Amino acid sequence: MKALLRWIALLLAAAAGLQLFFVVRIALAASIDPQSTSFQRSEAWRIAQQGQLRWRQEWMPYGRISDNLKRAVIASEDGSFSNHDGVDWEAIEKAWQRNAQAEERAARPKPRPVTRTQLAPPAKPPRIVGGSTITQQLAKNLLLSGERTMLRKGQEFMLAFTLEKMLSKERILEIYLNSVEWGEGVFGAEAAARHYYRKSASQLSAYEAARLAVMLPRPKYFEKVPNSGYLSGRASTIVARMRGAELP
Repeated sequence: MKALLRWIALLLAAAAGLQLFFVVRIALAASIDPQSTSFQRSEAWRIAQQGQLRWRQEWMPYGRISDNLKRAVIASEDGSFSNHDGVDWEAIEKAWQRNAQAEERAARPKPRPVTRTQLAPPAKPPRIVGGSTITQQLAKNLLLSGERTMLRKGQEFMLAFTLEKMLSKERILEIYLNSVEWGEGVFGAEAAARHYYRKSASQLSAYEAARLAVMLPRPKYFEKVPNSGYLSGRASTIVARMRGAELP
């Protein structure tokens, strides 16, 4: 029993130490630009394992990033960014409802082929919709692993609240835009603008910014299909929404 209690005490101490580490990292991020994120380090290792390390990233201060990109990312990723406390519970509830409906449709029996030679197309897996805020995405990329577990999601919520308490909205958006992935080894707004448009992030037009914002959920995929009809159509929708996007 004593040995078990010692192990429990050690686990609790380790958990407390990890939380303290997270808090210190967030406190430092208030005034020191993060050199890398947990996600970037894992991506750097993965790319290096392939025999070459292609890497583009250049920190751009908040004031030098085009307002077009700030508005586009908020309009596309987190419309209530300036008002929530780190987690948008309404968006999460809507995402759960959409995912449940998608799974229900996928589970419905499909009609059989008319003949043996006429094969039915394979069923597409349901598209999973997320409800994560920009703050949650930053918490995950900055400090956590990419695993999908309830424990990791709970930690993400806690870190999102901590980020909102210790950092300003402007600083959260600044770090997010400078660290988010926009392609294979392409991180941050400046690297993305140079990579796709051969210009600075301060010079992006509304439509260019909207295309970059639409890429965010699947940057590596859209990097390979730059002429995607979905990318163009969705970007036009985001441009129309940008006027209503509230900047911090």
